[in-house]
Amino acid sequence: MTDPSTPLDLAHAAMEAAPDDDRTRLRFYDRLAAAELVIALQAEAEGDTISPLLFPVEEDTLVLAFDTEDRLTAFFGSAQPYAAMSGRRLAAMLASEGLGLGLNLDVAPSAMVLPAAAVAWLAETTAARPDRQEARPEEIGPPRGVPEVVLTALDARLAASAGLAKQAYLVSARYAGAGTMPLLAFIDAVPGAEDALAQTAQEALVFAGIDAGAMDVAFFRASDPLAARLARHGLRFDLPDPEPVHAPGAPGLDPDRPPRLR
Repeated sequence: MTDPSTPLDLAHAAMEAAPDDDRTRLRFYDRLAAAELVIALQAEAEGDTISPLLFPVEEDTLVLAFDTEDRLTAFFGSAQPYAAMSGRRLAAMLASEGLGLGLNLDVAPSAMVLPAAAVAWLAETTAARPDRQEARPEEIGPPRGVPEVVLTALDARLAASAGLAKQAYLVSARYAGAGTMPLLAFIDAVPGAEDALAQTAQEALVFAGIDAGAMDVAFFRASDPLAARLARHGLRFDLPDPEPVHAPGAPGLDPDRPPRLR
């Protein structure tokens, strides 16, 4: 087996150590949805069309995926054509075809089989989109009553959202005619990244086992007068700079051009 040190290995170990703990199980699926996975292909991709290797197992047909390229190579014993994409996107793609997932089989402590029903659940859970509303908070204060499990989930999720915004602040916000709600405010989000960031925040709540309506998300420019108040009262999350893409043009890496199964 390869070195058991990936975030997916650690989340899987925690889930195995506490099989009756729903939150550790949700945290594993959170890591799986956010992870970049490499999918074994029958042959090199042709444009945006990929042909995954399919493995019939009992009542399911599996696609094999690994959380590192080294693990894919270790499984097959040699270099193998692959596509790279997030666990979230892979789940949606497999669910549309009724396929299951073989994860890190034989090469890592996180090896497991997700039957088609589990893949469909993950796809459905990560497909929900938050409601969009136009509102500006009247009062801003320090965050109150946010569970530690949510803070941990947000920290991990935002660390994986490299390059989509400069930073985010978690505050308490009061709106006209409404009560006070936690607000996650992103500063200088990349144009077009708003939906992805809002989805990231919602998934952090869902996989923390919290009601998805328990937090608002908003977007501000650093030049907005409200940004200074957010910085003064808020809990700050810095989003890292984007890392260079290690395989330019590989199918699955461009979020605007998801691969098609063949």
